[in-house]
Amino acid sequence: MTVSRYTGCAALIATLAAAPALAQNTYPTKPVRILTGSPPGAPSDMVARVLAQHLGDKLKQSFVVENRPGANNGLAASQAARADADGYTLLVTPDTVVTVNPLLYKKMEFDPRADLVPVARVASFNQMLVCNSALKIANVPQLVTRSREKTLTYASGGLGSPGHLAAALFLSGAGISMDHIPYKGPSPALSDVMGGQVDCGFLTTPTVLPNIQAGRLTALAVSSSKPSPLAPKVPTLPQVGLPDIDASFSQYLMTPKGTPDAIVSTLQNSVRDALADPAVRERLQALDLTPVEESAAASRTRLTQDTAKWSAVVKRLNIQPE
Repeated sequence: MTVSRYTGCAALIATLAAAPALAQNTYPTKPVRILTGSPPGAPSDMVARVLAQHLGDKLKQSFVVENRPGANNGLAASQAARADADGYTLLVTPDTVVTVNPLLYKKMEFDPRADLVPVARVASFNQMLVCNSALKIANVPQLVTRSREKTLTYASGGLGSPGHLAAALFLSGAGISMDHIPYKGPSPALSDVMGGQVDCGFLTTPTVLPNIQAGRLTALAVSSSKPSPLAPKVPTLPQVGLPDIDASFSQYLMTPKGTPDAIVSTLQNSVRDALADPAVRERLQALDLTPVEESAAASRTRLTQDTAKWSAVVKRLNIQPE
């Protein structure tokens, strides 16, 4: 082989080898979908829209949020898991899709623990215990007393939702019982608590706060050990006599399994940059979401730990699957 022919072949090989890396380095080259399993206004939707704006600005491409509510965030997760692993379908979801849903749904079309991988843990959030103001229940001790006099009901966004889990831990710690009324999302749950069809609810603070301020709902406690930035006067569970309970939850950005490492790294770095932006942090905090950026590796470890935690809770509280 002549020197010129050898040089030409070597250049061709080098070009072909560089092609995949070049394709990944130019990601994204078309609009990216961010699926979320909650309706507009719920925590996952809020996080998705904050990320979509920042990622779009950072990566010079459109990131479009698509709401796919249903099956306790499982519908969106299922669609994301079945999508091509090319970085053009992402998922923003609460940790319960991975940690709890497999325990509570007998028939699932996918395995969220195997078919989805975290890009980053983005934020943490809690739930707020509220009751219809017409009940004249002003605090947790009064709720405990009333629940022992008659059967009360509470609403959540669905079986295995953060509201359901927070309520189960609260009721177990307080030594009382209430009938659970699950809904397909926080909005219909809120509507029926406000309408008096259900007595109380464990729901996100932004969902209930306007109605608390209007006097239609009474706030009794938040489910975490730290006060809500939006409602700092509402007591935490430790402050109402339940020191060992902290029912807080996380929001994750995830991709289908098999997404190239270079794309995951690009997204992870972009999320880190977003959460370092004071404007982004302030926007999340204004929605009662605490920014807590963690890498893909740290997120995998946390999900494993939280899966063990909530598995023990589901078993101990005997929460029955559907």
